[in-house]
Amino acid sequence: MKKRIILSFALLLTLLLFFTAVSISAGSADISLTELIKILLGGGSDETAVMILLKIRLPRTLAAVILGGALALSGYMLQTYFHNPIAGPFVLGISSGARLAVALTLILSARGAIMLNSAIMAFAAFVGALAAMSAVLLMSSKIHSMSLLVVCGVMIGYICTAITDIIVNFADDSDIVNLRGWSIGTFSGMKNDSVIVCAIIVFAALTAVFCMSKPISAYQLGESYAVDMGVNVKAVRIAMILLSSLLSGCVAAFAGPVSFVGIAVPFLVKMLLGTAKPIVMIPATFLGGGVFCIISDMIARTAAAPSELGISTVTAVLGAPVVLIIMLRKNKDKENA
Repeated sequence: MKKRIILSFALLLTLLLFFTAVSISAGSADISLTELIKILLGGGSDETAVMILLKIRLPRTLAAVILGGALALSGYMLQTYFHNPIAGPFVLGISSGARLAVALTLILSARGAIMLNSAIMAFAAFVGALAAMSAVLLMSSKIHSMSLLVVCGVMIGYICTAITDIIVNFADDSDIVNLRGWSIGTFSGMKNDSVIVCAIIVFAALTAVFCMSKPISAYQLGESYAVDMGVNVKAVRIAMILLSSLLSGCVAAFAGPVSFVGIAVPFLVKMLLGTAKPIVMIPATFLGGGVFCIISDMIARTAAAPSELGISTVTAVLGAPVVLIIMLRKNKDKENA
């Protein structure tokens, strides 16, 4: 088991480094490996290549890694919280709530009501995600069927999406012309300062989640067992809610809605590792989310070049079959029980 875990981490890191290099070097203007290394080391003679790499491709690729990992980790915590493999920020409407809050913030900013910056965007998305999560939790106290709760979460997502679409359709201000592109999900247009804000928020949350590995491990075995082990279950549940909302909100703030990553990646990583232990699942899920979103972003910007697909379109194509497999496996397990 230990050897399998080591090999799995080695594979994830290799894939992450490989696709990162491919992502920042390939495109309409190809950059050779030699030139790429020179630029990253502070050299490079081609000023155009330097600008393309450092101002456009590198921030976009880093955003895909960081936000992809954040979304996968958010999904893992929601699955742990609800003890269900199809619970995820997109399915439960949490991403849609964050998206609605960001859209409202952009509207207010365009009309001069507030000053807009990366921190305010992240805060607005967190509030929206937390509001949607609160609605789901309120329903969970009344509904004991997880399948029905998922349906309610989907309905919350549809309501938030519909309101957001209305806002986007009536948003004619030149300052938010990119709102339509953002509303379908994209890592395009990421700036270095936005990447820095993302990194601070996400890695702080990742550290907090990793420090909770032991309590989460006990929680996975049941609330009664966790209480017997001296775990403050209420505090752990609140922490998981806040951290998952923060992570999914951060993604929605900077990349818009990204679907199915939070469900598909934890499932695939668990299969790869052969274990569900949080101490290895947490970092592996983060790495897996980064790899998944880099690949999806490369497909999004090259499959229909020179036009670009929404990132959520690609992640849905790649992730939806995984969700179907999960549901079929769950149904088979029930029939065999």
